[in-house]
Amino acid sequence: MQTLQVNSIIENSIAKAMSYEEYIALMAKLMAEGASTSTVPSEEMTLFTKLNYKRMIRLNKTIKIDGKYKEVVDAYKKKVTWLVLTESWCGDAAQILPVVNKIAEMSGNISLRLVLRDENIDLMDLCLTNGTRSIPKLLVIDEDYNIIDSFGPRPEAALNLVDDFREQYGKLTPEFKQYLQLWYNKDRGKSIVKDLLKLMT
Repeated sequence: MQTLQVNSIIENSIAKAMSYEEYIALMAKLMAEGASTSTVPSEEMTLFTKLNYKRMIRLNKTIKIDGKYKEVVDAYKKKVTWLVLTESWCGDAAQILPVVNKIAEMSGNISLRLVLRDENIDLMDLCLTNGTRSIPKLLVIDEDYNIIDSFGPRPEAALNLVDDFREQYGKLTPEFKQYLQLWYNKDRGKSIVKDLLKLMT
């Protein structure tokens, strides 16, 4: 795909993207309506959305970024947009987005914007993970609408857990997915912060 076409996709995606606060409001609305962002409505996706909304609200209040990282964030002078592809039903997104928001809030040079994956397939297909449309996916966009870095769909430590399990058992089971959520809870965002700071150094 030509550079101008890619840049146009990115520019259009940012233009219609949501703020973090708008995304939280969307989650609240979906929960109240018993709905989700899934293009194929189901009771399961609705349940995931409800759980994820509650998880994000809790993490918004409890996630703390260690003050020792402030120096790294303050030293980051590049003006960028962190454009994140997500969906309300995605458990990894619910764990990761509150941490992403906290880091972005610490910097005057990072604009955090969010879009729904299934409404932005052309953007999603610019940043596949092993050929799959895995989310959440954070794209670091410069002022000329170029992708200069990325993060996701999970922090490296969690990716390793997933890869090891998939290699041993062939696929991710519901039990493993539950274990992964417990891993996120115990990690308290530390692995996410570590990987996000790599984007800034």
